[in-house]
Amino acid sequence: MMRSAIGLCALAGWLASATPTAQQVRFTSGGESVRVDVLATAGGRPVLGLTAADFEVRDNGVPQKVTLIDRDKAGTQVLLALDTSASLTDDRLEQLREASRALLSRLAPGEAAGLVAFSHVVTLVQPMTRDLNRIVAALKTMTAWGDTSLIDATSLGLSLAEQGDGRGLLVIFSDGFDTMSWQSTDAVLRSAKGFETVAYAVSAVKPGESGRFLRDITNATGGKVLEVGSTDRLQSAFVAILEEFRERYLLSYTPTGVAKAGWHNIDVRVKRRGVATRARAGYF
Repeated sequence: MMRSAIGLCALAGWLASATPTAQQVRFTSGGESVRVDVLATAGGRPVLGLTAADFEVRDNGVPQKVTLIDRDKAGTQVLLALDTSASLTDDRLEQLREASRALLSRLAPGEAAGLVAFSHVVTLVQPMTRDLNRIVAALKTMTAWGDTSLIDATSLGLSLAEQGDGRGLLVIFSDGFDTMSWQSTDAVLRSAKGFETVAYAVSAVKPGESGRFLRDITNATGGKVLEVGSTDRLQSAFVAILEEFRERYLLSYTPTGVAKAGWHNIDVRVKRRGVATRARAGYF
């Protein structure tokens, strides 16, 4: 299989800077609309069965009227960004493949996936496709070598997951820290804050040592970091991410009572005591 290597990640930088302008605000027949992917939890467990009336959304402090989008109709598009640096042994690399296959096997017909592998080079192994057999085949071509361009790979992954009309999910795996990226952490975080895509990260390091970048990027997009400690737990972590993503709510609203230009803070709450929410910070 041909692999498209992005040597200095120029495409990643271009996509990260260009995509948000087109994607952060969607234009519909009724005007501009904003979509917000929200996880509602109580006691650490997802809260199910909520309606649009259960949510309170404020755009720059101004209450908004929201609708709830059918998650099944929106569909899911998953971009896997996998660390294949030299720290992966053959056994650990195979565990990573198995975890990826387990996630892919749980996607519904018509849903899409793509694959990026990164060491000191970020490689688009397989563009987004609904033919999941291509992703499974592409996983076999991955080899472990080189250093780690985590920040560059995340930038590209967010941009690719954002393409299309489905709900973007970026799943990042890494067993270390960035050593080779040319993009700055701040620049990637700034662009990530406007994406609709939700980023989750699986970190195979000791608990509490996953690093600030993964925590910041997942917080900015409304996702979270799963610290597995060992690659033996990768499969359960990958499956858990998709299952939790399925239980998130997709809200939409047309901004009213606020200026159009600039950065907009989004505050999402549930009108029930004891329910916490996790969503992206805002949009441009």
